[in-house]
Amino acid sequence: MSKTLFEKIWDRHLVKTIEDGPSVLYIDKHLIHEVTSPQAFAGIEKRGLKIFRPDSIVATADHNVPTKDQHLPIKEELGRIQVDTLINNCKNHGIELYGLGHPYQGIVHVIGPELGITQPGMTIVCGDSHTSTHGAFGSIAFGIGTSEVEMVFATQCVLQTKPKQMRINVNGKLGPGVLSKDIVLYILSKISASGATGYAVEYAGDSFKSLSMEGRMTVCNMSIEMGARCGLIAPDQTTFDYVEGRTFAPKGQEWDQKLLEWKSLFSDENAVFDKEFFFDAADIEPMITYGTNPGMGIGVNDFVPSKESVDEKDRASFVKAMEYMGIKPGAAISGQKIDYVFIGSCTNSRIEDLRLVAEFVIGKKKADDVEVWIVPGSKQVEQQAIAEGIDKVFQAAGFQLRQPGCSACLAMNEDKIPAGKYCISTSNRNFEGRQGAGARTLLASPLMAAAAAITGRVTDVSQLINNE
Repeated sequence: MSKTLFEKIWDRHLVKTIEDGPSVLYIDKHLIHEVTSPQAFAGIEKRGLKIFRPDSIVATADHNVPTKDQHLPIKEELGRIQVDTLINNCKNHGIELYGLGHPYQGIVHVIGPELGITQPGMTIVCGDSHTSTHGAFGSIAFGIGTSEVEMVFATQCVLQTKPKQMRINVNGKLGPGVLSKDIVLYILSKISASGATGYAVEYAGDSFKSLSMEGRMTVCNMSIEMGARCGLIAPDQTTFDYVEGRTFAPKGQEWDQKLLEWKSLFSDENAVFDKEFFFDAADIEPMITYGTNPGMGIGVNDFVPSKESVDEKDRASFVKAMEYMGIKPGAAISGQKIDYVFIGSCTNSRIEDLRLVAEFVIGKKKADDVEVWIVPGSKQVEQQAIAEGIDKVFQAAGFQLRQPGCSACLAMNEDKIPAGKYCISTSNRNFEGRQGAGARTLLASPLMAAAAAITGRVTDVSQLINNE
């Protein structure tokens, strides 16, 4: 019987199916951070249980950590308590922790792939919605709640209802200045922020195959923003080349055995999907969001929708979003004034992202009235940027290269956007207050963010590239 990629991985990890209920799914890797793990640790301790497989768990501090002066005590009390609690819990339960000061510290969804912890065919969970990132390697990866974190601690399994299957196909060559972030923002603009609710999404087509692993991670990262349970891309030679030789990747004979297994991970030709979409890469231009969910996006040269063009059932939320953003319905988005630029997060903080930005801004200066934060996704990315001289390019352009962490993706640390200010962010969410109370977020690719940093406004980066 023909199977989808998702079904092949699911079936290999299925422990038990409960009649008229969820399935018991075995979990290969459990990633944890300081925000969603404390209650789970307290829960198993209260039950008198031990962690079933501490060697399957990887911990890091990322959400609450400062991105300046990480050698000093954390100023914000809640963040300091959560990080200290993670340190103590990992020590008490024999779990490897990549905390502040460790050469492997970084955003949980950045360090997993770069260390070779994330591998094809795995089931991966974390108490974080953007765990879908790891699906770029051909794995089932999804976020779980705190009670489920406790469940995996105790049993190495989790109760899950098998989702429906969706395939999103994009074919064709991408235009100048169009990146993987533009692809996923385009898809979101077409199917909406709830268009994949209840589905496991497989991304297929030559446009995805042409992407680097960093690009594929960006796409899968934002699967959750369309309501999907997870997103995944079939592994291929690009995947294998990326994983091979990394710190925790299989070695020697084990590598050869794993490679044979991984090459079987694809959807069979006659596999059936519950829903399928087809898009042409030629239709995608550099994208920008204008509202308060990631599905409210348009091409940079398009106009914000008018109130009348929005479905009646969505008008109230549309009007509310426009009032919050201070953007006029029907207006051009190009030329919108920008105050802050944030390049980072688990979506776009890898070395490829920093290289793209550095290549674009070399010899240029940021606009005088724009503050630019570049936040690498890990210590390894930071050190690589320094080794390649990228830090010097940023310094010359007036950009701040900070230390690793989730930073201004979300207002859980010291990096907050002031109320009323506009920030182009390479992150994944533009909800009200996401980057700080009253902050106004426009999501875009690293190149679009870099263009805004130089011009001080929303600018079509493809035009700047063509003119150089």
